[in-house]
Amino acid sequence: MEFDEIRQIVELMDEHNLSLFHLEREGINLKLKKGMDADDIMSLLRSQPAAAPAGPVAVAGAPAAPSDGGASESSLAATNENEIASPMVGTFYRASSPDAGPYVNVGDEVSEETVVCIVEAMKVMNEIKAELKGKVTKVLVDDGTPVQYGQPLFLVSGD
Repeated sequence: MEFDEIRQIVELMDEHNLSLFHLEREGINLKLKKGMDADDIMSLLRSQPAAAPAGPVAVAGAPAAPSDGGASESSLAATNENEIASPMVGTFYRASSPDAGPYVNVGDEVSEETVVCIVEAMKVMNEIKAELKGKVTKVLVDDGTPVQYGQPLFLVSGD
């Protein structure tokens, strides 16, 4: 197989938005893969520590989260506040689009089904629900900031 043939395959993959190409024929076994697939993500998740970080995690190239953003469990219990944490690694967005207003603001009441933000992971926009009732008391992450699994995004006071 010639280099030009491989280049054409890569161009076709780009043109048709394919992430995997596998060809087996006459002694040739060519496998091309772009990005990460579900198996890669699962391997990455398995290689990470089981415990979620206790507070905000600085990501390379991203500004560190405010030091008061990671409230300890004892201080949360004392103030009757709960965290809404990121269920995945990705990019945090407070609104559905740059032109739209935020899903929630400080002082807003939320219920279990209230969408509070979006976390984009691998070009998929994942709506994050509050999964608890209460009033939003603090937004812990800036819009467009990378977040880690388990990182607190909001503080919510319980009823």
